[in-house]
Amino acid sequence: MANAPRTPHVDILRSPLGRARGLGSARAGAAHWWTQRITSLALVPLTLWFLCAMIRMLGATRDDIVYWMAGPLPIVLMIALVIATFHHLQAGLQVVIEDYVTNDALRIGSILLLKGLSLLLALACIISVLRLGL
Repeated sequence: MANAPRTPHVDILRSPLGRARGLGSARAGAAHWWTQRITSLALVPLTLWFLCAMIRMLGATRDDIVYWMAGPLPIVLMIALVIATFHHLQAGLQVVIEDYVTNDALRIGSILLLKGLSLLLALACIISVLRLGL
């Protein structure tokens, strides 16, 4: 039993590179692809709204902007814009790191650093929006 041959049906389902490395599918590609598409779809109307609002605010004082931001719709849309922007940024840069960084330790460290920085910057923006609007 100790020298029993491996069943070949598992290796048949793997790609040649997967057979050589002995690794299976990461099973994360489709979810990552959908995340990028959904965030980009969300960013289109949010960015257009933001640009139109800022064009209308040209020449406004800080008090005018604070008054406008205090409304429920602008503050919610601004937070949604920040979240979608940083999530999209993190997902896109993660793909670049995964594709081009070959050293495993450096890749994992870079991805963790990217996720941490994205989270911190998003939180800083959200706190700024809340301080301005509340």
